[in-house]
Amino acid sequence: MVDALILHSITYELAMWLSATLLLPRRYEMGGGLVELLLLTSDPNPESVLPSLALLAHNVRPAPTEVASLLEAGTADVALVDARTDLAAARGLCRLLGSTGSSVPVVAVLTEGGLVAVNADWGLDDILLPGTGPAELDARLRLLVGRNGGVASPENTGKITLGELVIDEGTYTARLRGRPLDLTYKEFELLKYLAQHAGRVFTRAQLLQEVWGYDFFGGTRTVDVHVRRLRAKLGSEYESLIGTVRNVGYKAVRPARTAAKGEPVTFPDDDSEGDDSTLTPVNGSVQ
Repeated sequence: MVDALILHSITYELAMWLSATLLLPRRYEMGGGLVELLLLTSDPNPESVLPSLALLAHNVRPAPTEVASLLEAGTADVALVDARTDLAAARGLCRLLGSTGSSVPVVAVLTEGGLVAVNADWGLDDILLPGTGPAELDARLRLLVGRNGGVASPENTGKITLGELVIDEGTYTARLRGRPLDLTYKEFELLKYLAQHAGRVFTRAQLLQEVWGYDFFGGTRTVDVHVRRLRAKLGSEYESLIGTVRNVGYKAVRPARTAAKGEPVTFPDDDSEGDDSTLTPVNGSVQ
């Protein structure tokens, strides 16, 4: 009886290992979509935080446990915080991640002894033990990304979701709560670019270069005008989806998901930098 149980356990573990090393990478290569992971750790050997990640096909981007690393969170699908040793620092980092306005799921990697220190105040979406197996780890990551609206499934290909705003690159349409928005070409391109990089701050010059191109000779006030128009079309309830970072530029702000993460973060308009009257028209019109 004991031998049978041991054999069953070994067979189960072998099956889980095979599913992670053989089936999962193949599925992702066939179009399931890789998960972009930001791993915040001070460990010189990042692979030791979650060894099972090496068996999966996800993209892992290690970064130091510093405030500056939070700027990279907006480009990730999931942020993993190494909380195995310094619980206080990890808690502070998790809380900062939750206060940035980004909806990137935050996951702490803790030892069993550290579990007693975790509570809702951390603002976590999930917790993991370093020894979590590859099959369980993959399932948890896919569930997190799926709940966050970031799974690249065939029916969602070419669609960008920002709260209740859905931008469809294939049809060049944007819908807010199912209602189509009447956008000009540049308004759509600007909204799409910001939404594609939600959480990341861009200067006006960067947006001018990325959306209007190198050969555009208008001033950066053009960006301010288009942002104003976009906010007007989003309406007062949703205009905060485009946030202003004073003296820097603009960013797309994902609505906060839970009270544990804090209230939805909005950024005040810097009216001194967005005065339409100072816009210099190009060829008689604002482009």
